[in-house]
Amino acid sequence: MEKENSLDVSFLQAMVFAAGIGSRLRPLTDTMPKALVKVAGVPMLERVIKLLKSFGIKKIVINVHHFSSQIKNFLEEKDNFGIEILLSDETSFLLDTGGGIKKARPLFTPNQPILIHNVDIISNVNLKELFMYHKSNDATLLVSKRKTNRYLLFDDDMNLCGWTNTLSGEVKTPYKNLRVSDCKMMAFSGIHIFSQSLFRFMEDFPEKFSIIDFYLSLSDKVKIKGFFKEDLKLIDIGKQETLSKAEEFLKEL
Repeated sequence: MEKENSLDVSFLQAMVFAAGIGSRLRPLTDTMPKALVKVAGVPMLERVIKLLKSFGIKKIVINVHHFSSQIKNFLEEKDNFGIEILLSDETSFLLDTGGGIKKARPLFTPNQPILIHNVDIISNVNLKELFMYHKSNDATLLVSKRKTNRYLLFDDDMNLCGWTNTLSGEVKTPYKNLRVSDCKMMAFSGIHIFSQSLFRFMEDFPEKFSIIDFYLSLSDKVKIKGFFKEDLKLIDIGKQETLSKAEEFLKEL
């Protein structure tokens, strides 16, 4: 499997978002980090690391906050799964997704894109296809037609142009005359590729901010694309109602 899926690893590294408190998984997360909650007997974090490793990725940065020492001990026990794993420590202050990437910047190999993967996502995504699609983009967001209340908005060429909450009617966009009805509405997967050329735009952002808000602020200036596959299967296991369905979902994959 590893040989078949392997990317040109000289061009790709990864970051796993594992710092979340996991409030939707309480009481499980009252005594452990969300990243170590088991799905079909395997911790979420282990599943994501093994997925990334199977595609040839040999360097992973993991941000930690809630019960961070448990994650550190887990990785030491597993000998970092035989690859380079670095921790970005957010123990004192949780920085949200954009702030987390910004803080971790010194840990990345310069000038190489970063695949970013939420720890609580299981999918059948082909990371090789995602990476090949990304090559001329500044950022690439894996999206699906999953039903949600919050959607990213794209034009006909899958360029990011906005965001909307269908319950509140709120719209975020840098385009003054954007009509939501003219856009493709897609759900974000929590998996994306970030080009380090974008770090220069983060300098004026606060310590804590959302990566989606960051992307939206740049969507009229740089090339931020959505990657959609009809056959994508994906589940967010970061809440009790979907965690209970995850084992059956894994059988489907």
